[in-house]
Amino acid sequence: MEEQRMGSILDFGRAVWEKKPTKLCFCVVGVMSTLVIYGIKQEKIMRVPYGDGEFFRYSLFIVLCNRLLTVAVSVMLLLNQRKAIAPVAPMYKYGAVSISNILTTTCQYEALKYVSFPVQTLAKCAKMIPVMVWGTLIMQKKYTGRDYLLAVMVTAGCAVFILYPAGNEVSPYAVGRESTFWGVSLMAGYLGFDGFTSTFQDKLFKGYSMDIYNQVFYVTLCSSFLSMTGLLIQGQWFLALDFLTRHPDCLYDILLLSMVATASQFFISYTIRTFGALIFSIIMTTRQLTSILLSCLWFAHPLSWQQLLGGLVVFCSLYFKSLFNSKTKRSNSARIGKVEPDPERQAEDDVDNAVIPQKDAISSKGTFTS
Repeated sequence: MEEQRMGSILDFGRAVWEKKPTKLCFCVVGVMSTLVIYGIKQEKIMRVPYGDGEFFRYSLFIVLCNRLLTVAVSVMLLLNQRKAIAPVAPMYKYGAVSISNILTTTCQYEALKYVSFPVQTLAKCAKMIPVMVWGTLIMQKKYTGRDYLLAVMVTAGCAVFILYPAGNEVSPYAVGRESTFWGVSLMAGYLGFDGFTSTFQDKLFKGYSMDIYNQVFYVTLCSSFLSMTGLLIQGQWFLALDFLTRHPDCLYDILLLSMVATASQFFISYTIRTFGALIFSIIMTTRQLTSILLSCLWFAHPLSWQQLLGGLVVFCSLYFKSLFNSKTKRSNSARIGKVEPDPERQAEDDVDNAVIPQKDAISSKGTFTS
């Protein structure tokens, strides 16, 4: 009797899970919760003092923790799936991608010392133009006038958001308004390196039949080695450990940051496979908007009316881009009598065109970008 009841419960659970709305809720909650937590923890670690007003200044240590956890997870997946662990491409190619990726992530964390999380998050949307420039130069890709128009609108909205901060928003690391020279320079470095990384990766690994986890494992392994080397050369390794010894709550924040960044990748991969690029891009745009609003409430960031206007322009452009792409693909498929493209291929195309910046996880091509 008890076994029958348990079997009925399991059957009911399977039936509920197989329904599309259930899976969609799972994807939305999974992606948004992990990345929203990531954003809050990222800002807390870099901008909120620990103990007696002491700030954690060792961003490369956070990069190292993220990469080490990703190395552990990727090797477990390779072993579980019984796939080859040996490198498929020459090691210098993994290393080249990891150098660009480390520079991207370091600029991202360092920028938080001078700009708030809302400014940083919205500024990342401006990566559309760098990606298009690198795509044209390296991969000889062609873009339409509509692509350039939307890219300019998004960039203009981001510029307004950065250049017109509320008057009483200041950086904890520098005197004056948060839109300082260093903050803007670091975000420009992030956008340039981030746009270069995915395009450079595409070019380097073309022609290799490579499992995504194999690429993730070796790129993040190289990143771990380079991050550790950088910490030792700069003399920050022992300083970071000393800080964490005196402020263990910072260590817990870094560990949680690394865990949610890694977990978010599984939700992202499942969402792309199940619902395709359109739903994923809408979830990611909504997540960015939610993260900005929560950051403003949690950390009391004031917003000027110019910033509200700039943010509106950016998010309206991103939503329009996602919806317009979906309609175009459906009309093309109906006209030529073909089925929709593979969802993972769609996601890669959208990432290439920088529809939605995937800053917080391993990208669909395998680079850990958090």
